[in-house]
Amino acid sequence: MKVKDTLHLGKTEFAMRAGLPTNEPVREKQWEDADLYFRRLEQNTLKPHWNLHDGPPYANGNIHLGHALNKISKDMIVRYKNMSGYLAPYVPGWDTHGLPIEQQLTKAGYNRKEMTTNEWRELARQYALEQVELQKADFKRLGVLGDWNNPYLTLQPEFEAQEIRVFKAMVEKDLIFRGTKPVYWSWSSESALAESEVEYEDMESTSAFYGNRVLDGKGVLEPGTQLVVWTTTPWTTPASEGISVGPEIDYSVVVVGDTKYVVASELLENLAEEFGWTDYSVEKTFKGQDIDRVTAQHPYRPEVELLVMNGEHVTLDAGTGLVHTAPGYGEDDFNIGNVYGLPVVAPIDDRGVLTKDAGKDFEGVFYQKSEPIALQKLEDAGVLLKTQVISHSYPMDWRTHKP
Repeated sequence: MKVKDTLHLGKTEFAMRAGLPTNEPVREKQWEDADLYFRRLEQNTLKPHWNLHDGPPYANGNIHLGHALNKISKDMIVRYKNMSGYLAPYVPGWDTHGLPIEQQLTKAGYNRKEMTTNEWRELARQYALEQVELQKADFKRLGVLGDWNNPYLTLQPEFEAQEIRVFKAMVEKDLIFRGTKPVYWSWSSESALAESEVEYEDMESTSAFYGNRVLDGKGVLEPGTQLVVWTTTPWTTPASEGISVGPEIDYSVVVVGDTKYVVASELLENLAEEFGWTDYSVEKTFKGQDIDRVTAQHPYRPEVELLVMNGEHVTLDAGTGLVHTAPGYGEDDFNIGNVYGLPVVAPIDDRGVLTKDAGKDFEGVFYQKSEPIALQKLEDAGVLLKTQVISHSYPMDWRTHKP
């Protein structure tokens, strides 16, 4: 016996799915002809207001399941509120700016770099307006009620003007200040990226161990002693402004021939093997907090003095226990540099090409191709101890899969 034979099922003349593909458009047309949305608002005119502030979708292509879930859920809420004694309007809108729209144009074969800024913006504007109409038709087909003839678009002059008015009010309330903060920047997209737009992939990099000669040792270190740092991004060394050490970490002054080096005591044995130090001695040990604000000379930029700083982000997981610090190129670097008042130097343009502020040998060079230049300068300065290729996790642009 089959299970269905044990069930008492009703009989109906309704077609499967109640003929929804045919009947739904008819019903939606009836709602529109009857002006159902505005008639409901008229009935609730004198009732308490209830507003749904709807985060707008990007106008960058066909709607998907996420759009449907979003709009249908909100439509249910707004309808419920209107039937529960509230005046609950729904004004749909679209975000018509930004990288998602430009990305679609790029996929369609348009090359922004071959166009003027105004040409590119006009192309993006026309594309966005076309997508608004397509998405609007799809949202209405989902049965969502709203003021579809008067949506808000972020490219509308009146919308932009209102943004300026709100900003003015914030300025007048002393809520606005100008400063810097670390953000992810994608040279391949020429755009800042949110945390959610960053993916991590393994990539190979040339890491470098090198020294920085002490200028003012604050009575703890002799001038000329080399503070040994490790970096996985030698291309950032033109922007070095400091050296971070752990305040509670033990450090050793290691004598190798006529040169003195500083490394974390716990890592000395492994580092000596890495560097080929077969005959060395430890002159003394001290805590990182003892060399706070010691200064050192940048290896190849004579105008730059590096400041030694105490940072809780310094660990002994890898490297030397001393961290090359470029506030313009990393979040930890920025944060500690901000505490110590270091300048935020980022001599690089939006496309990943180093500028003249990095030095004449680096100007006009794509950052990944600048590593051999930086390594050669460290070699010429007599401070490069070792290089090695390592594989490590690195942040990538989720769209282009470039670093």
